[in-house]
Amino acid sequence: MSRPFSPRNSSPASFVRVNGKIRAREVRVIGVDGNQLGVIPLTDAINLARQHGVDLVEIAATAVPPVCRLVDFGKYRYEMAKKEKESKKHQHASIVKEVQLSPRIDPHDLGIKLTHAIDFLCEDMKVKIALKFRGREMAHTDVGFAVINKFLADIAPYGHPDFPPKLIGRGINVMISPLPRNKRGKNPNQKENGQSPAVEKNDQEDSATVPIKKPKPENAIAAKKPPAAFGNNAFTKLDLNVRQDSSPNPQD
Repeated sequence: MSRPFSPRNSSPASFVRVNGKIRAREVRVIGVDGNQLGVIPLTDAINLARQHGVDLVEIAATAVPPVCRLVDFGKYRYEMAKKEKESKKHQHASIVKEVQLSPRIDPHDLGIKLTHAIDFLCEDMKVKIALKFRGREMAHTDVGFAVINKFLADIAPYGHPDFPPKLIGRGINVMISPLPRNKRGKNPNQKENGQSPAVEKNDQEDSATVPIKKPKPENAIAAKKPPAAFGNNAFTKLDLNVRQDSSPNPQD
């Protein structure tokens, strides 16, 4: 019984027809050495593959007639999986990070936002810059465009805008894409060991919180504990019982 759906982790080689599963009367055959052998009937191509100890693998099913290759099917699957892995290695997920600004942003805060944007671009991420106007700030949109243009000028060595800044509603939006690695500047926030200063600072704080036990010297004298009570206390011998024969009044 055939499966109605293909498995999720299926490779392209799993849908390739081999030997008797090929549905064509004639096929164009490529030999073991890579040379074309011309159009041959399917039965003759399968017998030729058996003579060389390999399989007849269909590599172009949409061609007329289909193109087949004399190759070991296990080796063919390995080559296909290797090519697929190499192609995925060069693909990057389109991750977009957003950085929000304001027309009256402090220069120090603007520098921090710029640092975060550079880190994102150096990690091959896109950065969306969003500047929002509040209240009567809409009357001075030129101030917002000045902030955006300064931000784009500072980030130019690491990324380029996909389109000019646009005023949409009550804000200015612009998308920045990272430059290629060979044209991109080096991340100034990353040290030689590949660790950011913030991570290194956290590591130092964690190491500082660990208490260090100092070894005791061998000739150390143990401190004596103070006595629980005074040794020569005069009040300990005091008789607090009043005698019965003594009169309380001295005149009697």
